[in-house]
Amino acid sequence: MPPQPSRPAALARQVFRGSEAVRLGLLSRHQLRGASWLRLRQDVYADARLHRDHGLACRAAVLRLPPEAVLAGPSAAYLLGVEHAASFTDDVHVLVPRSARIDSQPGIRVHTLGAAPALLPVGGGPATQAGGGRTLDDRAGGGRTLDDHPAGSRTGAAGAAADPAFGPATAGQGAVEWTAAGLGIIDATAADLAAVDRTAAEPGTVNRAAAGLGIIDGTAAGVGALRWTQPAQAAWETAVWLEPFQAVPIVDSLLGRGLVTWDDLTAVTEHNADRPGGRRARWVFGLADGGAQSPPESQLRLRLVLAGLPRPVTQHPVRLASGLVLHPDLAWPAFRVAIEYDGHWHADAEQLHRDRQRLNHLVGAGWVVLHVTSRRLHRDFPAVVREVRAALVSRGWRR
Repeated sequence: MPPQPSRPAALARQVFRGSEAVRLGLLSRHQLRGASWLRLRQDVYADARLHRDHGLACRAAVLRLPPEAVLAGPSAAYLLGVEHAASFTDDVHVLVPRSARIDSQPGIRVHTLGAAPALLPVGGGPATQAGGGRTLDDRAGGGRTLDDHPAGSRTGAAGAAADPAFGPATAGQGAVEWTAAGLGIIDATAADLAAVDRTAAEPGTVNRAAAGLGIIDGTAAGVGALRWTQPAQAAWETAVWLEPFQAVPIVDSLLGRGLVTWDDLTAVTEHNADRPGGRRARWVFGLADGGAQSPPESQLRLRLVLAGLPRPVTQHPVRLASGLVLHPDLAWPAFRVAIEYDGHWHADAEQLHRDRQRLNHLVGAGWVVLHVTSRRLHRDFPAVVREVRAALVSRGWRR
């Protein structure tokens, strides 16, 4: 049986500068090249036991950036709990004031702001009601306002506490653990990041440093020096920086998890109206829907709308005569047409049984139900559009 690798206690499950570890005598250069350590970036290493996710990529990136850099866009969304927002191999997005003069580098996408960016106000509890039907008139789909979102998508996940869109996570222990005379260890595991209670916002704890970026100090539960933009601002950045098919599912999840509300999206859109990308963000937000249950469902809905079909309702409640209430993934209630998205997990025998029961119930109630698989979504989408259009036309839809 091979001997277990030896790791200095100070470096166990940590991300660190290799040169500092060598200088302090914790490791030799030869040991750094061993299987115990994972090289993440130039001079940045990690305990090889750490999970290779975007959180690890963020931890590595901040060790190569100045302190005013703030994680933003999809990277911030990931740290807020939207796991599909970015993967280990995706670029880490950071926001810096223009005075920082930092260029992008492999694996790090640097975005700059001037000295006086437009920011959301910082402070207390959730927004209440959207003001007067402010429209997203640059978005596709026609005639829908921020107030006209599907029922239940304003507040997101059941049981969500006070909306954290304008406030940070509660600050905890010190930001960076500068142990062993300057190792610069970021003491945050993936589990720590997931454990942060980001709904327990306390007014007034947002760090307005870095030229007023309005950042959240993610120091609770051992998150260390990782700092990220507020949820609504992260949604705006994501909408501007990513392609719509990437951005919309992330914004959907931020809404669905209760991290942002429609009021927040209206506010951040208005505050950033004059910034480059403002029209694009309004358009992306107009396509969002917090009722989506998965990224593929978001992509399916988006592609149908962009193909010229009427906008479907997510998780529309269909009450049967027996009293049973079903929620098809996408529905056009006026025409009694529904779509069920069948992902890979639907191959499970028990799930397949439940799906077929749902199908029988919906068909028995007079609905036309179409099924779309992952393969058809990505390889046969024109045929999907034709089938959905034909079903809608057969039920009276006219473009």
